[in-house]
Amino acid sequence: MRIATYNVEWFSNLFDRYGKLLEDDEWSARYQVTRAQQLGALGIVFTALDADVVTVIEAPDDNRRRHTVAMLERFARHFGLRTRRALLGYSNETQQEIALLYDPDKVSAVHDPQGDGGASPRFDTSYRIDLNTDADPETVTFSKPPLEVALTTPEGRELRLIGVHIKSKAPHGATSPENATRIAIENRRKQLAQCIWLRARVDEHLDAGDSLIVLGDFNDGPGIDEYEKLFGRSGVEIVLGEHVDQSRRLRDPNARLSRGRPTSAAPASARFYLPEAGQFFSAMLDYVMLSPDLCADAPKWRIWHPFDDPACYRVPELREALLQASDHFPVSVDISL
Repeated sequence: MRIATYNVEWFSNLFDRYGKLLEDDEWSARYQVTRAQQLGALGIVFTALDADVVTVIEAPDDNRRRHTVAMLERFARHFGLRTRRALLGYSNETQQEIALLYDPDKVSAVHDPQGDGGASPRFDTSYRIDLNTDADPETVTFSKPPLEVALTTPEGRELRLIGVHIKSKAPHGATSPENATRIAIENRRKQLAQCIWLRARVDEHLDAGDSLIVLGDFNDGPGIDEYEKLFGRSGVEIVLGEHVDQSRRLRDPNARLSRGRPTSAAPASARFYLPEAGQFFSAMLDYVMLSPDLCADAPKWRIWHPFDDPACYRVPELREALLQASDHFPVSVDISL
């Protein structure tokens, strides 16, 4: 089975106010990419990805007029995708939902939120944690509550899946270097708190003996910025369980590769343009983390990077589609069930 995660930049803008596809020559939110070009590119990428289950990060907005599930299923029908069923968990107010596209012939999926009575509360509520170590716990919330899914194969194999879009650490709205530093540290603190909350849920699933997959955009990774030294470890390392026994750690090899020497090559799942520098930079932000039992039969991870993945690079149509479709690239894992 192939499980994937894909952050689609401003997917919401490719639909009109009633949820119909905008396949025209007007500009999309992608720089110098029309809506028709981005939609076509997404069709190529999703077709090539050929996953059984895809967590769609920044899925189309769910509101009074239009609905995420209907829009994603319309998109899937338009391009003849076998991942033709969609699932939404908690909707949010950011215009960037966390949703699921899946092949109903290969798996059944239901939104199955946890947290009623456990140590970690429901993701649509709040979490109390002392972020400042001042003995005064603060209240943490998710602007994009994680999507919790119960997956079942036709043979009856059950898996738990948690799709996430963890808070960005970027100092948006900063008016000075000092202000930027303050905002960045505050955002890092909140980001780590969300990851601690998520890890608490991971521990509950491991205690229950569940096969677990945690995947999505973490806006973080080992060694990704200077503030990691201030807090000791990254949010990704917290969710993986770098601080616990090996038997309770989740696994994604791309998280470990990111911690190489400063001059060594590192994997990347996103590519952003810096106007002030006049060039692109890459970052490893998207992960598919597996519980130990799912790693028993040598799963194969893949980052669908247009330049780093030879198979993607050799197909010009796919290579260009990956660049037009989003500022992130899909990350997948093939597992034997």
